[in-house]
Amino acid sequence: MLSTILSPISNDLNEVNNVIRKSLFSEIPIVNQISNHIINSGGKRMRPSIHLLFAKLTGEINTSHHAMAAIIEFIHTATLLHDDVVDQSTQRRSKKTANALFGNSSSVLVGDFIYSRSFQMMTKINNMEVMEILADATNAISEGEILQLLNTKNPDLSENDYFQVIGFKTAKLFESCGSLAGVLNEVDQEKQKDLAKLGNIFGIMFQLTDDILDYSGKEIEMGKNIGDDLTEGKVTLPLIYAMQNGSDTQGKLIKEAIKIGDINRLPDIIQILSDTNAIATVEKHLVQKVIEVNEVLGRFDKGEARKTLSSLANYILERKS
Repeated sequence: MLSTILSPISNDLNEVNNVIRKSLFSEIPIVNQISNHIINSGGKRMRPSIHLLFAKLTGEINTSHHAMAAIIEFIHTATLLHDDVVDQSTQRRSKKTANALFGNSSSVLVGDFIYSRSFQMMTKINNMEVMEILADATNAISEGEILQLLNTKNPDLSENDYFQVIGFKTAKLFESCGSLAGVLNEVDQEKQKDLAKLGNIFGIMFQLTDDILDYSGKEIEMGKNIGDDLTEGKVTLPLIYAMQNGSDTQGKLIKEAIKIGDINRLPDIIQILSDTNAIATVEKHLVQKVIEVNEVLGRFDKGEARKTLSSLANYILERKS
């Protein structure tokens, strides 16, 4: 259970939540409504947790890390608000999305508010290296979102292109969790690179499990509709492997479903994923990533944080939601 794994930093996560609540306040009621809706909708706080654990891995967690974890969560939250509008999503974490409740315009603008609030908080940390890392990360996330949009309903997306998209869209912010912990704890360049690499691996793992769950998870556990990626015409690694390893007929069926976002073909595609061992192939990637996490962790001193991060990697590998 995730809460058990993260119990060593539970008090620090409470402090992060306090920072989030205080920092989101606005005199404009709808800003508070939408911000509170998405922040309190049951997210895992995975990115803040990883940042705090990286901080603990290389020193002591302090108020600067709490503020940084909140900033990271704000950037992630803003992207969720924008993503749900772009994807026309109606459900996230078993609740209606903000755009479904408040409309697209309000969701986009409040997303902008949360982005700008995160940058206000960055300036208070008064560290140019921190600003550079976060500015580069937000820019890369935007590029990833654009790349994903350009490749919507493109069944010819290659494996390399897929990894480029998730590297920008998802892994970059996780990578920043490591870089920022290193900067705040003033570790040497080699250790900072190791932290960034760990973050990148965690980010790729998290996205790969998301992609698997979209075709093999249970809606009640996931809090979202199964097959959303197909409806939106998103090409993910399980589909790439299924098209590579399936018959011409199977490949044609998947390509046609992607082109029109045909959710009615979901049962057929799930069967093809099973026939071609596509999910199992992606899971092999994940197992290799866990090995890579432990290899990099081995360069750090033994302790509670190292053990927790290793357990967290296994949790991501096996997660069901």
